[in-house]
Amino acid sequence: MGKFEDILKQYWGYASFRSIQLDIIESVYSGNDTLALMPTGGGKSITFQVPALAMEGICLVISPLIALMKDQVENLRKRGINAVAIYSGMTSHEIDITLDNCAYGDIKFLYISPERLSTAIFRERVRKMKVCMVAIDEAHCISQWGYDFRPSYLKIAELREVLTDVPFLAVTATATPEVVNDIQEKLHFRNGKVFRMSFARDNLVYLVRNVEDKEKYLFKIVDNIPGSGIVYVRNRNKTKEIALMLQRAGHAADFYHAGLTMEMRNAKQNDWQTGKTRIIVATNAFGMGIDKPDVRFVVHIDLPDSPEAYFQEAGRAGRDQKLSYAVLLYNESDSLRIEQRLESNFPPPDEIKRIYQALGSYLNIAYGAGKGEVFDFNLIDFCSAYKLNMVVTYNSLKILEQEGYLELTDELDNPSRIMFLVNKQELYRYQIAHAEMDKFIKILLRMLPGVFSQYVRIDEQFISKTTGLPIDRVYENLKVLSRQKILNYIPKKRTPLIVFIEERLDDKNLRIEPERYQMLRKRYLDRINAMLEYAQSQAKCRSQFLSEYFGQTDSYRCGKCDVCTARNELDMSKYEFDNILEKVKTLLLKNPLPIETLIDSTGSNPDRAARVIRFLQDTGKIKVNGEGQLEWVTRK
Repeated sequence: MGKFEDILKQYWGYASFRSIQLDIIESVYSGNDTLALMPTGGGKSITFQVPALAMEGICLVISPLIALMKDQVENLRKRGINAVAIYSGMTSHEIDITLDNCAYGDIKFLYISPERLSTAIFRERVRKMKVCMVAIDEAHCISQWGYDFRPSYLKIAELREVLTDVPFLAVTATATPEVVNDIQEKLHFRNGKVFRMSFARDNLVYLVRNVEDKEKYLFKIVDNIPGSGIVYVRNRNKTKEIALMLQRAGHAADFYHAGLTMEMRNAKQNDWQTGKTRIIVATNAFGMGIDKPDVRFVVHIDLPDSPEAYFQEAGRAGRDQKLSYAVLLYNESDSLRIEQRLESNFPPPDEIKRIYQALGSYLNIAYGAGKGEVFDFNLIDFCSAYKLNMVVTYNSLKILEQEGYLELTDELDNPSRIMFLVNKQELYRYQIAHAEMDKFIKILLRMLPGVFSQYVRIDEQFISKTTGLPIDRVYENLKVLSRQKILNYIPKKRTPLIVFIEERLDDKNLRIEPERYQMLRKRYLDRINAMLEYAQSQAKCRSQFLSEYFGQTDSYRCGKCDVCTARNELDMSKYEFDNILEKVKTLLLKNPLPIETLIDSTGSNPDRAARVIRFLQDTGKIKVNGEGQLEWVTRK
């Protein structure tokens, strides 16, 4: 067993690596800039955590998802690995202490959000760190061709100026060929290595059902597929409606969306993960970073915005490698709503500017001020105060984010933290002089190891129970000690945040680049049309469609999706089927033909050509026109 396997066994308890994990680990350990394309559930974090543990020094992990950062830090700490995170919403003192511990302490992993890389304090301290490697999670965010472009990612390459010989590992679950090239270019890869895990999921059955009554068909799914499931919808109100409908039918169901409080979201997520709730009906706010291996089905009631989003969300089913289902419910009204979704996602530039100026007033930011500052932000309150449409406002803020003016975070779950500001001798003298605080301080010290060198999370309710003090007294004691500069107490805070990347600008200087705006709009339309093509296709294997979208040219028919099972009944090879289909399509696109003429014109075995034509009729690809001739159905 090699050193990487030893690390895997010691910290994770696994005897061997999966698929291409070891190839990626060996590449980055050898000093190569490396790009890893691994589907959701493929074990991306192992590919940077294992080599970093085999190296001397600290690993920087850049991630845009605060909840995911906090989750991974927590998991590493449970395994006895020293990890910390820096993100928007932390106090300057917390950041200062954390960076000091990274430079002079024994921290192994520093998770950091990309917008923090440009701050003066990080740029100064990173020079003092012995960095062994840089891992970039969700690397597709660096590409303007990607479906989730974030301008702050473009700053990552500037680390090369300081970390001249440090290997970069970029990981992503979703990248088309042009995004793969863009990632390497934007990160200034030197002799880069690219590793691709197959996008095929052998245990996952992709199904598309063209049904008018989607809710009725949902019952058919949940009644026939046992086990846990996720139902995705686009509308927050719809999550509750469908969950209640399932509950009334006797199913253990609940709903989840970003508008719920953090406490409610955590409780609902926990009930689902532990099996108390069988089915969670959610918007796309649900699922990122959740590791539940036994999800048996993922159903999409509404058409997702892109194959990238669909592949990630559908991929949450069957991570335990057991048979699972990804079902998309579709009907013609989905295609009719695309224009409406396009307009909602891309408000006119003048409307975006109006919302930006309202935001500046709402946050009380003067023109020319606000750069680098973090503000509490309540979207509902903001829209109510300025009589704004919430969907248009949210999408305007996302465009301003892509233009590099601000960053919007979801609600953070920041627990209370404390850190002692005095040393042990000074604290002892304080305890002698303030006998009423002595017992309280001793209990804090017993409960909170490391509290002199770093911020430590506390639970005021638990302290109240342990000390026997009323909860109000616990809060008061912590505030008194904080006022007297004995410790720094940061109370629990749960609120979304906005970071102003640039100072507040007036209308004249706020520029929504027309070419870029149109490019983003076109890219969105291209992606949603690709998703529409996936839903409407009756000839291409679902798994093959997705694999080829992501540039995997050697993909194969899965044999299990709705397209494959229908075609399997024809009893012919893929080559023969595709050959006849292409001839039929070419002939009918020129002009309609009687069925006998069409069969003769294919030059194929008449019986087998007739089978393919019948299949294409059954699946709606060809139809009989008013003159009794066959014609190819072109969809708008």
